[in-house]
Amino acid sequence: MLPVTHDRPAAGEPVNDHSVAEAVTAGTGGDGVREALVEMEGISKDFPGVHALVGENGAGKSTLMKILAGVYHRDAGQIRVKGQPVEIDSPRAAQRLGISIIHQELNLMPHLTVAQNIFIGREPRATPAFVLDENELNAQAAALFETLHLVLDPRMKVGRLAVAQQQMVEIAKALSFDSDVLIMDEPTAALTETEIAELFRIIRRFRDRGMGVIHISHRLEELKQISDRVTVMRDGRYIETVRTQDAPIDRIISMMVGRTIFEETPEVPEQQQPDVMLEVRGLNRGRMVRDVSFQIRRGEIVGFAGLVGAGRTEVARAIFAADRPQSGEVMVNGKPVRIASPSDAVRHGIGYLSEDRKRYGLALGLDVETNIVLAAFRRFVGFLGAVRERRTRATASEQVKHLAIKTPSLHQKTRNLSGGTQQKVVVAKWLTADTEILIFDEPTRGIDVGAKSEIYRLLNDLAHEGKAIVMISSELPEILRMSHRIIVMCEGRITGELAAADATQEKIMAFATQRDQAIVA
Repeated sequence: MLPVTHDRPAAGEPVNDHSVAEAVTAGTGGDGVREALVEMEGISKDFPGVHALVGENGAGKSTLMKILAGVYHRDAGQIRVKGQPVEIDSPRAAQRLGISIIHQELNLMPHLTVAQNIFIGREPRATPAFVLDENELNAQAAALFETLHLVLDPRMKVGRLAVAQQQMVEIAKALSFDSDVLIMDEPTAALTETEIAELFRIIRRFRDRGMGVIHISHRLEELKQISDRVTVMRDGRYIETVRTQDAPIDRIISMMVGRTIFEETPEVPEQQQPDVMLEVRGLNRGRMVRDVSFQIRRGEIVGFAGLVGAGRTEVARAIFAADRPQSGEVMVNGKPVRIASPSDAVRHGIGYLSEDRKRYGLALGLDVETNIVLAAFRRFVGFLGAVRERRTRATASEQVKHLAIKTPSLHQKTRNLSGGTQQKVVVAKWLTADTEILIFDEPTRGIDVGAKSEIYRLLNDLAHEGKAIVMISSELPEILRMSHRIIVMCEGRITGELAAADATQEKIMAFATQRDQAIVA
């Protein structure tokens, strides 16, 4: 019952008059009848427990759910909660109706503590009433974490947390509302397998209490673990709803992309060129980067694996001078280089695609065209500082076509694009800068299966062209598929190195928990 007709272009994921409408239901009562928690007309399907919503980037999944959560206002149609028509004109209105959402992009205030972020606007009061009771606030957050089995300090500033920890804060915040309906938009993208298993345990417990859960995910292997039914959307249209146990993954992928995707072994060069493009010696920065040394050759893809907090991202940021290292040496093409800032790194041919594209990878207030040319902007400046707009437009158009970036125009603000599309814009930026050494930190996070294949092909093409590539990934199948060599880290140190032919998930995990000595296989 929600024929969402014309979504605003700003939404980034269009939903049209063929969009899906669903009914989220609570657990079955004694009479076998399920009470409808939410109905969105235009999609009249009743499903129990945990419902998965899948589709490529731009399919309309997030936009549809943001309408239900009060982030966007519908242009037409009707939403019913527990059988009653409702008007959801704000996130606060959705919360009052028992609807919570965990957004794909983190929506936290870094200068506030964990507890303050969770209970913002609902803080306990002391005497007099306008004074916040910080002790009670922290106690309530600690009690919530204990219930959810989360290890977080309520007093810690959110800005000091890793991305995975911030994601757990978002999850705790949503669950703190004690809602009837929980919408999760890519909640596991930044989590380890252990953290995902714990999250799914929490979800099942809330489902058993009668909560309806909508789980948006590109990680199709999660569907079998958590969902009861799967609804597929494509280009803003409802495709089909199937029972999870009856739908093989390849069928779901085919419905998502409208074509068959073959997950073939990548055709990376078997023999890398002998010359070393990047060498790092004795890199140190606090507890997270401790005596790190490695080499990468021309045409080589080196995967960095490890658990959350292992120090992989910190190594990348230290090389790029996003964080200043305390000691160590970086050599490019055999020569020592001084990298005191990210601009120095770019000048020496190093590009860094951050795991947190929203904070570090994009200028969200600028348009797609500007973001794509930003890292190589000097190349597009002509006489007397005039920007050669024809060249920037042509370059950006070429990258948009090459990477199949879904945007209404080059002048669309990047903040209005879907998460996966934003990631592609970051990739386009570094391709435009023509850097020779590329560090990809979680390059496929939040990207659907079709776009993942495109990114994999892109990485292979770059390797064939002679680029040296560092790929940091928390997905072990991705690491195993894409890497010539795999370097494993634990607690700031390199603890293992594996050739692709010898690597297995079991060996990687063994090294990822090895604290003392480095092992080379």
